[in-house]
Amino acid sequence: MQPVIGTMSISLDGVGAGRNQTEERPFGDVPEGALHRWMFETPEESRAEIDDIVSAGAYVMGRNMFGPVRGEWDRDWRGWWGPNPPYHAPVFVLTHYPHDSIEMEGGTTFHFVTDGIEAALDRARDAAGDRTIHIAGGVSTLNQYLRAGLVDELMLQISPSILGEGLRPLEGLSDVALEQISARPVSLATHVRYRVLRTGAG
Repeated sequence: MQPVIGTMSISLDGVGAGRNQTEERPFGDVPEGALHRWMFETPEESRAEIDDIVSAGAYVMGRNMFGPVRGEWDRDWRGWWGPNPPYHAPVFVLTHYPHDSIEMEGGTTFHFVTDGIEAALDRARDAAGDRTIHIAGGVSTLNQYLRAGLVDELMLQISPSILGEGLRPLEGLSDVALEQISARPVSLATHVRYRVLRTGAG
């Protein structure tokens, strides 16, 4: 069965996003660039990790990661990433509100799943072939998949910042056991990969 990999950029104190997301502030109240400077300012240092992130056969993400629209789909929102998102594969978006699939340039198609995290993962497995599946975020979505024991590996990009307040993907997961596979420091992050050994009720 294809490996399921959770991936997220977090601060040194475990924050993966801020509260109060808006269209102008996709990551909410956290300072702009605090979590992703490594990706945009020094991508050459992290080319292998960036390639890993965009190499999956299918992705799952939460609705907040897809966009700031809440409730019914009352506007033509097509994601944060412009006409050619970086995924180039099927992306399954968790939502409570039905939405037709959206085909984008470069092979990305957003599909909207209303029947829960396991149904989204099943659809991602069907779409991925023999390639990996990435739980791409956001914070709540990764937390739910870890809590449910559905993640095989965790790939974190830890920035040297302390944010204090915010949303933490590992919040309340004291029953999750991790085995470190690798760690590689670069100037603006430390790339760490873990095997998820055990999950309980959290």
